[in-house]
Amino acid sequence: MDTKTRRRLPIGLQTFRRLREEDCYYVDKTGFIARLLDEGNHYFLSRPRRFGKSLLLDTLKELFEGNEALFAGLHIHDRWDWSLRHPVLRLDFGAGRFGEPGYVHSSTMAQLAAAAQDAGVAASYDTAPERFRDLLRVLHARTGRRVVVLVDEYDKPLLDALDTPDVARANRDYLLGLYSMIKSSDADVRFTLLAGVSKFSMASVFSGLNNLTDITLDPRYSAICGYTETDLDTVFGPELPGLDRRRIRNWYNGYNWRGDEQVYNPFDILLLFDKREFGCYWFESATPTFLVETLFRRRVSTLSLDGMPTSSALLSSFEVGAIATEALLFQTGYLTIKDVRDRGGVLRYRLGYPNREVRQSLNECLLRRLVQDSTRQTANSDRLYDLLEADDFGGMEALFQAFFAGIPYEWYTNNAIAGYEGYYASVFYSYFAATGFDVTVEDSSNRGRADMAVRFGGAVYLFEFKVVEQATEGAALDQLKARSYADKYRASGEPIHLIGVEFSRETRNVTAFEVERA
Repeated sequence: MDTKTRRRLPIGLQTFRRLREEDCYYVDKTGFIARLLDEGNHYFLSRPRRFGKSLLLDTLKELFEGNEALFAGLHIHDRWDWSLRHPVLRLDFGAGRFGEPGYVHSSTMAQLAAAAQDAGVAASYDTAPERFRDLLRVLHARTGRRVVVLVDEYDKPLLDALDTPDVARANRDYLLGLYSMIKSSDADVRFTLLAGVSKFSMASVFSGLNNLTDITLDPRYSAICGYTETDLDTVFGPELPGLDRRRIRNWYNGYNWRGDEQVYNPFDILLLFDKREFGCYWFESATPTFLVETLFRRRVSTLSLDGMPTSSALLSSFEVGAIATEALLFQTGYLTIKDVRDRGGVLRYRLGYPNREVRQSLNECLLRRLVQDSTRQTANSDRLYDLLEADDFGGMEALFQAFFAGIPYEWYTNNAIAGYEGYYASVFYSYFAATGFDVTVEDSSNRGRADMAVRFGGAVYLFEFKVVEQATEGAALDQLKARSYADKYRASGEPIHLIGVEFSRETRNVTAFEVERA
């Protein structure tokens, strides 16, 4: 590896000045900033955690404050009037205990007081909206330049309190009053960007700020955060030798917000280059407890996640006490856009896992919640890997029988899809996905769709699932053969195994596990 051209990896750095002054790798996003400034003044952006939102906001701060030296060699340098300097008012709700009643007020007032002190002006008013508006007015009057307003993690006071709806609603109403002052102070504001993980409905948080342009799903800004394939080749080229490029793509690429290309999560890429080994870095940086509990409470089948249909309206229906499953999974980064179709002027989306890291980690997390014994779950996954590697189908059948036998009875009696193929098949799917196998749900061919396809060790395994009370004996394997699902794989020359799995509603377990070589 050529170490002479390597730079410092900006792991954990969200400060544009430090990143530039300490000779770190930097993916130039100022072209997107130039477009924002050319096309409007007030924006909203939603992206999952650790995608670079804070760095984007800090870059805007340094730009409007006129710190030209930091932008040498970047796209915007020769396109910006460096003689114009604007005051910047930045609020950051990224840290704090917003699940506590009243904390959002304390945090906001402290931030506004600090901003006033830094600007050398007196803090007026005991209420945050009025103090906010007055500070904007005074900064404009003192400098002769309109103020730039940047709000980072605008939604964290709501997300932190989702388990306590009364606090969440109080925080929502508080922020509604605060953010509405941005529009009422339009004469004093030059530019606005509010960024966060989620997109709460405009009516709930931004009803007083209806001049915001939402660029979350604007194809022109799909790569405003994250790294593209080109970025990896051109910016991080010195880090690539010794790493399998295709494996990097499989593990970490795949996020899409309707753009022409998919992007990588920066956090994953930087830690991969630092540690030189693959791991679930982004997923493990914050355990999605609320997400897992929500999926279990709603009895969402894991089979339905990869290929989930939705609309733009549902993706935006994020509200306290009424969070659509699709919106929750998409906005938090556990599903991404795989396909977009125009249905008479209404956009329809198909969502799916962005990459191996998310597919494997989320299914492992869901299994752990179901098994309620992480040691046992890990042992089961390791055993499944060994059995598939050895083509030990008898052992595989015994493993799943033991697993289903250990699931508490109430999971069947309370499950909305109990007794149907979807529930049993979803458990199968989660085990294979959590073990890291290449899994495809409802694998399509010209004769229909196999329930699940697994590619591993130079072989193909096609699964069909049936409930015996709803089908004749042997129907699962018969369907795999009758519809010639294996034909699409024959050209590869890989061994193909057809596996018919049958369950019983009465015994709540696997009753047949038939295997044939195609």
